[in-house]
Amino acid sequence: MKFTLSWLKEHLDTTASLDEILAALTDIGLEVEGVENPAEKLKGFKVAKVLTAAPHPQADKLQVLTVDQGDGNPLQVVCGAPNARAGLVGVFGIEGATVPANGMVLRKAAIRGVESNGMMCSTRELELGDDHEGIIELPADAPVGTAFADYAHLDDPVIDVSITPNRQDCMGVRGIARDLAAKGLGTLNPLASVYRMANLDPIPGDGPAPDVRTDDPDGCPAFYAQAVSGVKNGAAPDWMSAKLKAIGQKPISVLVDITNFVSVDLGRPLHVYDKAKLNGGLVARKAKDGEQVLALNGKTYTLDATMTVIADNEAVHDIGGIMGGEHSGVSEGTTDVIIECAYFSPESIARTGQKLALTSDARQRFERGVDAAFLDDGLAIATKLVLDHCGGQPSAITRAGTPPTAPNVVPGYRPEMVDDLGGMSVPAERQADILARLGFTISRHARGSGTPDQVRGDGVREAGEIWNVTAPSWRRDVHGTADIVEEVIRIEGLDKLPSTPLPRTDGVAKPTATPLQMIERRARRAAAARGLNEAINWSFISEAEAAPFGGGDWILANPISEDMKVMRPTLLAGLLSAARRNADRGAASIRLFELGRRYFRAGDGSSHEQPTLGLVMAGEKRARGWQTGKAQGFDAFDVKAEVLAILAAAGAPVANLQMMGEAGEAYHPGQSGTLRLGPKTIVARYGVLHPRIAKAFDLGGTVVAAEIMLDAIPAKKKAGFMRALYSPPTLQAVTRDFAFLVPETVEADALVRAVRGADKGTIVEARLFDLFAGQGVPEGQKSLAVEIALQPGEKSFTDEELKAVADKVVAAAARMGGVLRG
Repeated sequence: MKFTLSWLKEHLDTTASLDEILAALTDIGLEVEGVENPAEKLKGFKVAKVLTAAPHPQADKLQVLTVDQGDGNPLQVVCGAPNARAGLVGVFGIEGATVPANGMVLRKAAIRGVESNGMMCSTRELELGDDHEGIIELPADAPVGTAFADYAHLDDPVIDVSITPNRQDCMGVRGIARDLAAKGLGTLNPLASVYRMANLDPIPGDGPAPDVRTDDPDGCPAFYAQAVSGVKNGAAPDWMSAKLKAIGQKPISVLVDITNFVSVDLGRPLHVYDKAKLNGGLVARKAKDGEQVLALNGKTYTLDATMTVIADNEAVHDIGGIMGGEHSGVSEGTTDVIIECAYFSPESIARTGQKLALTSDARQRFERGVDAAFLDDGLAIATKLVLDHCGGQPSAITRAGTPPTAPNVVPGYRPEMVDDLGGMSVPAERQADILARLGFTISRHARGSGTPDQVRGDGVREAGEIWNVTAPSWRRDVHGTADIVEEVIRIEGLDKLPSTPLPRTDGVAKPTATPLQMIERRARRAAAARGLNEAINWSFISEAEAAPFGGGDWILANPISEDMKVMRPTLLAGLLSAARRNADRGAASIRLFELGRRYFRAGDGSSHEQPTLGLVMAGEKRARGWQTGKAQGFDAFDVKAEVLAILAAAGAPVANLQMMGEAGEAYHPGQSGTLRLGPKTIVARYGVLHPRIAKAFDLGGTVVAAEIMLDAIPAKKKAGFMRALYSPPTLQAVTRDFAFLVPETVEADALVRAVRGADKGTIVEARLFDLFAGQGVPEGQKSLAVEIALQPGEKSFTDEELKAVADKVVAAAARMGGVLRG
């Protein structure tokens, strides 16, 4: 929501400075996203007069000008504008000024052999419009030498405020001014005086009222309209165009600009129809399945029977409350118009906008909920503006339907609730003043018998009162006493909330983290310590991102956007998108991890939310160098090493994990695997990403990935806060190497596990250190070499004990089809 400082002050009579206003906006919950002063970018541009204009000696389309910038020292300027001539008053950029449109810093330069100092500017170059056919022409009496920003009254800061969805009343400058007045920064000017009207009574008219009705009381409960005949549509007045331009809107014509201006000024969307383009009366109704409308944005939309539209006897002319149709829009030749001021239900607007993927300023306001009691006032203001700037004769008014204006009363409010719920002490009379400034009305009465009134020193009855508070029609977000407390506190100021520490018991605080949270904490730290960079992605992804992984099981019916429609079935989708963005920005080595939840449907149809750590590595594992030559990429063993290290840090029983099978369709066949506790409990999937997935995310080269299911890691048994005493063995371990010939189908992990379990009391570690297949190894077999470590207890091993262990190892390998190599 953008507006200028001067625009705000038309509604707010205040002497507050810009800084004070900005601070107050943030204090009352209207976050200031930015402030931009157009005058800042026009520093160095002055009103100047062309004294002479002569042809350029080396170029037919250039002229050599003598420009007076007001300092008594005319400058020579080369200019190519066709309208440059002696006597013209325009805008001159001095040496050192920066051209807003392209960022070029003006310097003294020779153009075709002729020295040029500065530049005479066009509208487009100063970002004040699209005209680039010639340089700006100002009135002949414009004061030469004056800063152009001052002359054009551009020293008017533009404030950009973020409006939360519940504050529909602040989708107009009027609502923001009201909040600031309640804060104490000034007085809210009467709305009639802002529009130079004696009152806001409906504009009386002659002739028949417009033929409009509503056949859709759910989608459009009220449809008010007034016709004006004999209008002249042209350019909007300068003051209106300047306001719209300042906030980034392009002036179109006075009739269109009036609707846009009122929408921003008062938060009240309007629409104007060219009456000559209509066939019969207008009706608000449900669309028919398959009906189409060409909207003002030039796109054709196919409608269905859930959508509210405005139509005549022939066709649909408006997607109700979202966007008008092109066929009935006003043009330069429009002479008779119908002004629509309707109320559309927020729910209907939201559903239609989501289905059509169509947004607009009108939709943003209607789906938040505009003031249903402002139809007559809004129509009167719009008609007044049309009459003032387009002329014409108004008709009588048609009021079709009934707007939902039932009073919103919050009963049973007690002033001490501000202290009870908000922790702030605010006197009752101060609360009443705040609420009155915000438009609330209060009915105060004493409590029932048995509850004595509390009387302050000044005699004001406080705690003994109960208030029935009626919210203003523009505050549909107020539902209960907690909302009233919130209004009081935000206006009084959260900075006045006393800092009160929470009570705590004596002694050492007990740990509050759950076992799963401890696992997550250790896994996160381990991943970061190993050089992986943590990414934080949305839990929602687009359907296109979910499709390579088989799609998502849970689709949002009301997504923030189409790019956030699917609850992610895997963390890899977000990580791969992040990897692509990093690669596009030149990152050579990408190592990302994320800890979050993935969402899927179990076999029984129930929804599951699984805490998961995902990681993706792409690009260069090691950069090229004189020792290693070419850059090296990642492979499946690299990601397996990361997974095992993170699992070990998280407390998983790594020694008991089994490596089994393929990791799934998202991974490359033969270059992936799973780590399991038993045949069914998958703790991690890892491997090289399937080329199909990498291509879908536009990633080149080998990409490796993994997902660790953190909830599959068994929590450690509680053994108190003390760690076990470290007691290193007194005797040195003994190592022995074994090489076995095994069938090609035997997995190395299975052999290592069998060897380690051959004598659990003696063998403390077993690891694979060699794999060989080729000359000397029978076809269909491979050689696996395993090193085992044996830890003696109270005395060293004898030769007989070592031979007995070796026999057990050979026997364990034999059960896997292994034969000791000679």
